[in-house]
Amino acid sequence: MRVEIWSDVVCPWCYIGKRRFETALANVAQRRDVSGIDVVYRPFQLDPRAAPGVVQPVIEAYANKFGGHERAAEIIGHVTRTAAADGIEFHLDRALRANTLLAHRLIAFAEHHGHQAEVEERLMQAYFVEGENVSDVDVLVRCAADVGLDPEAARRFVESDEANAEVMQHLAQAAANGITAVPTYVFNDQWAVPGAQDVDVFERVLDRLLDNEEPSASTSANGCEDEACDV
Repeated sequence: MRVEIWSDVVCPWCYIGKRRFETALANVAQRRDVSGIDVVYRPFQLDPRAAPGVVQPVIEAYANKFGGHERAAEIIGHVTRTAAADGIEFHLDRALRANTLLAHRLIAFAEHHGHQAEVEERLMQAYFVEGENVSDVDVLVRCAADVGLDPEAARRFVESDEANAEVMQHLAQAAANGITAVPTYVFNDQWAVPGAQDVDVFERVLDRLLDNEEPSASTSANGCEDEACDV
């Protein structure tokens, strides 16, 4: 089974969904063989028009978009509490909005070297927990090194145009397939499950597919169409 997870590293529901999906997969693995499940991450940009190299505090971006700092604080509080329930400590008060194209290229580099999930996690931690600029090459290289990748090789890759066409192709594929919200989980190129579903929903989908049955999932889940994901 192949699971393609379309996400952006600055999407809070993508991080929450990542943790929930991993928990579901671990739960399923306790009772059946999941060795044939291949999980890969695919790029999606919530704000492809964000200027490269320019950052803005997320709290300011929220205030500008949603009508002031009070509303921004409400949104941040909501996703922070939700993340905490899934074991993630958000610090969106210090997060920096940035263009994520270079981050997605690093994730492509990591996929070719067998560390994609680890880099995805590390970048999300850098953004949501540490307040790092995930469009900065030095930050990206440090994140790559933290999960065991060669930092110099990662720097050469990110500073070149390698995998740029690959990432752009995946971004275009998302648009062509009608993916407008993340996270979106695509199973075997046939079934799409949108949003940060609850753990038990993911478990049911995995079980049904492992039983060669067509999955069904609730469509009531948070994704980037939710106002708090437009960061």
